[in-house]
Amino acid sequence: MTPRQPAERLHHHAYVVKDQEATRHFYEEILGFPLVATWCEVENVRGRERTYCHTFFELADGSALAFFQFIDPADEEELFLDSGSSLNHVALASTAEQQLAAQAALNAAEIAHRTIDHGYCTSLYVSDPDGLTLEFTVDA
Repeated sequence: MTPRQPAERLHHHAYVVKDQEATRHFYEEILGFPLVATWCEVENVRGRERTYCHTFFELADGSALAFFQFIDPADEEELFLDSGSSLNHVALASTAEQQLAAQAALNAAEIAHRTIDHGYCTSLYVSDPDGLTLEFTVDA
C-alpha cells in the first residue's frame, strides 16, 4: 500500500504586497478572482510582533491566492520577496477558454504579458503589481 500524500490540495499561496488596493484591483477586477476574505491581525512573525492585513482570492477548487500587507514599512521590506529577477511564480491550471479570457482581460487593461508553447503545455505569463509572476497553464 502506498502512503497517502500529506496534503489534498493547495489551501493558499501567500505573498507580501506593498499595496493591497492595487493587488485587489488586479486580481478581482481585471482577472476576475473573487475576494473571499479580508482581515487584519497582530501576530508574532519571525520573532517580532507585527500588524498586517491579508486578503484571499478564491480559485475554482476552493484554494486561494493570499496577499499580506504589513503596517510597518520595515516589516514589509524585511519580508517582501522581490521575484522580479527570479524564477519564482505561481502556476495555475487553466482551460484554453480561461487562458483566452485572461489574455483578453489583460489586453483590455493594457497589461503586458506573454504566451509560450512549451510543447507539454502552453503558458500565459503576467506579473502582478508587486512583481509576482502568474502562469496560466493549459496542458497539451
